[in-house]
Amino acid sequence: MSGSGSNLALWIEAARPKTLVLAVAPVAAGIGLAVFQTGQLAAVTALLTLIAATAIQIGTNLHNDASDYERGTDTADRLGPPRATAEGWFSPEQVKRAAHLAFGLAFVIGLALVVRGGWPILAIGIASLVAGYAYTGGPRPIAYGPFGELYVLLFFGLAAVGGTFYLQTLTFDWPALAVGIALGLPAAAVLLLNNYRDLDTDRIAGRRTLCHHLGRPRARLLYGMLLLASIATLLLTFGPAVAWPLLAAVPLGGLLTLKLVRGATGKELNPLLAQTGLFQATVTVLLLAGFALSHI
Repeated sequence: MSGSGSNLALWIEAARPKTLVLAVAPVAAGIGLAVFQTGQLAAVTALLTLIAATAIQIGTNLHNDASDYERGTDTADRLGPPRATAEGWFSPEQVKRAAHLAFGLAFVIGLALVVRGGWPILAIGIASLVAGYAYTGGPRPIAYGPFGELYVLLFFGLAAVGGTFYLQTLTFDWPALAVGIALGLPAAAVLLLNNYRDLDTDRIAGRRTLCHHLGRPRARLLYGMLLLASIATLLLTFGPAVAWPLLAAVPLGGLLTLKLVRGATGKELNPLLAQTGLFQATVTVLLLAGFALSHI
C-alpha cells in the first residue's frame, strides 16, 4: 500500500466509520416520517441533511480523539478501538484541523439548509456545532460528567429527527418528537456501554460519567431499559397497525442486554458496542418498513 493510501486508511479509521450509523439513522427516520405523513420528498434537502449530520459526527469524533489524548484520558490501558492521536498516526494539531474541516463542511451545508428552514434550523445547527466542540472540549467537557447520555438523546435523537422532519415539511408535530426520543435512546445506550467498559480508567482520569454514579449493576439495568423503551415508544406512538415490524427487534434488544448481564467486560464489550449501534439502525429500518407496509 502506498504512503498516501495508508494515510487515507488511517484517516478513515480515525473518523470511526462504525459510529456514523448513529448520525445517519435518525436523519433517515426523520425523512421517512415526513414521507409517511405527507407523501412528498425534498430529495436535495434530504441528501444535504445526511451529509451535514455525517460531517458533524466525524468532526465530533476527531475532536474527541485529540482532546482525550491531550487530557490524558487515552492511555496505554485504553480498552476501546485504536485512536489516531494516541496511536501516533497523526498529531493532535492535525486531528483538530481535520475536525475543523468537518465542522466547516457541516456549517457551509447548514447555510443552504437555513435558506429552506429558517431560524429553527439555524438554532439547531449552531447548537449541534457548539455541542460537538463542547463534548470533550472547553473547561467542563460534557463527556467528563454525568450528562453525556442526555446530550446524545438531545442531539442524536430529538434534534436530528426533529430538524430533518422540519426541513422536509416546514412543520413540527408530536410524532417527530416521539421518533426523536425513540432513536435517541439506543444512541444513549451506546455511550452508556462505552462508559461502562471504560469505567475504571475513566475514574483514574477524573471522568465522572453517569455510569460512575450509577455503578455497573444499575448501568446494566438502564442499558436494557433504553433499548426496550425505544421499541415501546414507537409502538405507543404509531400503534401495532404501523409499528408491528418493530416487534422483531425485541429479541435482539433482549439478547444484547443478556450479553451485558452475563458479565462481558473490557475488550469483550467492543463487539457489543457495534451491535448496539446496529440495534438503532435495525429499529430505524423496521420503522421505515412499517411506514411502507401500512400504505399497501
